[in-house]
Amino acid sequence: MNKKLHKIYIFIFFTITVLVLAFLIYNGYDYYTTPIDKRFFLPNHNTLKPSGFLGHGFGIIGTFLMSAGVAIYMIRKRVKMFSNFGALKYWLELHIFLCTIGPILVLFHTAFKFGGIVSISFWSMVMVFLSGIAGRFIYIRIPRTIEGEELNIEQINRINENLSFKLMTDYKIDKNIIDSIELFNININNSKTFKEFIINFILDYLSNKKKIKQINKKLKTSDLPKKKRKEINKLIKEKLSIQNKINYLKTMQNLFRYWHVAHLPFAIIMLIIMIVHVTITVTFGYKWIF
Repeated sequence: MNKKLHKIYIFIFFTITVLVLAFLIYNGYDYYTTPIDKRFFLPNHNTLKPSGFLGHGFGIIGTFLMSAGVAIYMIRKRVKMFSNFGALKYWLELHIFLCTIGPILVLFHTAFKFGGIVSISFWSMVMVFLSGIAGRFIYIRIPRTIEGEELNIEQINRINENLSFKLMTDYKIDKNIIDSIELFNININNSKTFKEFIINFILDYLSNKKKIKQINKKLKTSDLPKKKRKEINKLIKEKLSIQNKINYLKTMQNLFRYWHVAHLPFAIIMLIIMIVHVTITVTFGYKWIF
């Protein structure tokens, strides 16, 4: 999948999510913002209540999407025969999409009424969703190949050096400018505490913005065409990004290990109670369109 197609791929996911959320809010805003004890008298109560046609449907579809999102990613990641079915990062993005839109539908299925044992499943789902966002933040900061395989420190350093070489040879960027954006004394023993990581991450972000601004000023005074300046700017941003990833590699790897420990239990709790909920619902005769 080339970059243009990948952007369309992501745009479709984003658009569908926004449209679904917009529909849910537009269709039921008055109902969901009405106090629970007064909803019975609203004309759309029988449709939007958890056992109603739409409310029940939101729950079924949302549960199916979450289950499918988890299943297809786990199968692609762990079953060898599917290892050549597209790059892992694209399946991860599909997993994120399905496990974003699924919880949104389940949220509206509850009609914002939480209670009983099902509330444990719901809040577990919320924790899985929030931890998933945190996991994505950590995941993209660990350099990987297009197939999703984690790069080692030697490979990452080589990418960083190649970027410097390209800036100096292809674009004739002065070595002093290259040296000015060399951020860190790069080494593999760079583990940081979480507090140090947060502080340094913010400071480095601000420092990078300042460096890019200074370099752009220098480039504007040169005779380089605008297109070339944009290409150089893009490479410099890429170099700063890879240097940040190198600097925080150990911290991110450690956080990713801890993340797995936190994410999995909530997912298992959610799944078990969800199965119990569905079984009880079917046993008591609550049916949808089948």
